[in-house]
Amino acid sequence: MTAILKNFIGGEWVDGSGVTKNINPSNTNDLVGEYAKADKAQTEKAIAAAKAAFPAWARSTPQERYDALNKISAEILARKEELGRLLAREEGKTLPEGIGEVARAGQIFAFFAGEALRLIGEKGASVRPGLEVEITREPVGVVGMITPWNFPIAIPAWKIAPALCYGNTVVFKPAELVPGSGHALSEIITRSGIPAGVFNLVVGSGSVVGQTLLEHPDVAAISFTGSVQTGRKIAQACVLSNPMKKFQLEMGGKNPLVVLDDADLKTAVEVAVNGSYFSTGQRCTASSRLIVTEGIHDRFVAALTERMKGLSVDDALKAGVHIGPVVDQSQLDQDLRYLKIGQDEGAKLAWGGELLNRETPGYYLQPALFTEANNNMRIAREEIFGPVAAVIRAKNYEEALAISNDTEFGLASGICTSSLKYASHYKRNSEAGMVMVNLPTAGVDYHVPFGGRKGSSYGAREQGSYAREFYTTVKTAYTYPG
Repeated sequence: MTAILKNFIGGEWVDGSGVTKNINPSNTNDLVGEYAKADKAQTEKAIAAAKAAFPAWARSTPQERYDALNKISAEILARKEELGRLLAREEGKTLPEGIGEVARAGQIFAFFAGEALRLIGEKGASVRPGLEVEITREPVGVVGMITPWNFPIAIPAWKIAPALCYGNTVVFKPAELVPGSGHALSEIITRSGIPAGVFNLVVGSGSVVGQTLLEHPDVAAISFTGSVQTGRKIAQACVLSNPMKKFQLEMGGKNPLVVLDDADLKTAVEVAVNGSYFSTGQRCTASSRLIVTEGIHDRFVAALTERMKGLSVDDALKAGVHIGPVVDQSQLDQDLRYLKIGQDEGAKLAWGGELLNRETPGYYLQPALFTEANNNMRIAREEIFGPVAAVIRAKNYEEALAISNDTEFGLASGICTSSLKYASHYKRNSEAGMVMVNLPTAGVDYHVPFGGRKGSSYGAREQGSYAREFYTTVKTAYTYPG
């Protein structure tokens, strides 16, 4: 019988009030594990533990925080193959993608270990004679973290690592759909030497655990990654709470990839395939709108369709697989609904979109390509979050740019061109937080800021040194030497 893996509260592993089953989407007969579910009372206990631990951790030395984060990084990287296999098994990423995500988590902790030693302030003269002014940064307090299922170790890492680095305490709620990677990361964190209560793990539903984090007055800040609908509810709850909470939201994307007539065709096709379909398209940075100018349109569609025919869709753990399964039945149903919506709107399903049977029962979907789409269609306006992309024809660069910016989202965008003129203009004028030239829209280094604008993001950026803007508060102090 599989042991139920527990929550971590106040330095102890504790039983829950129910059980979450973690099912392998590549093989629905495979139970990855069972995880204890936290209820409202346990979540409140975790918040109380984090609050009690905050004063001492906030005043811990940079060396203490460096040592803990560096130790976490070292264990993650030493176990990246093992943890990558767990991630691929529970979420459906291919094994190389899973191992790569785990490595990124380790690199993030290593980066923030260094940042613990680099947090400095400013000292200057006052406009008033004889006064000294100091500007310093301090941790905000207890931070509640609500993370999604599509990057079950990297996104928790880029929230937890800076929070601990800057002296905050953490209550972490991983996605209930894929708790395995978050639980494994939590186990590693508990062995890092941090004091009891500094880090707490509570697996459970958003309606119980998430809502408790939002309502509790001792939670100072919420960092959330997920849907726009949920993000808006979180923003409203944080503003209405007493005291008001600081909040950070990473939400959806409907990311454009512009392909100009002068683009290298092979490069453009590889960029589109990677950005649109790898990780089963389940990335907020995926290229779901392919905006292609007239001179290359037909050649691009033909070459892309041919390339898609060579993609292997199968069990995420198998060698040579390009695309794993959709994460679960609910997401698969959503993908299929949008395939019908696109066809009903008049777009042409040029290739793919078929359910696939493999050796084991799973949520296998052939990557799909729409052509003859326009930017007013729902498939071009709404985030599908699956292996589905739509080609939109544009007359020229100017129209392509206008179409790319005509969206309520603004996370990532890309352009394929051999023109320095157009590349430079696009970087300057694309209304997105991250812009790629001749590269997939999905893929950002761990030491630089991640985030967007418009409906995609709200608040300070994640990752890199910019993370300090969310996880610290600024204090201005005056001294009169006398």
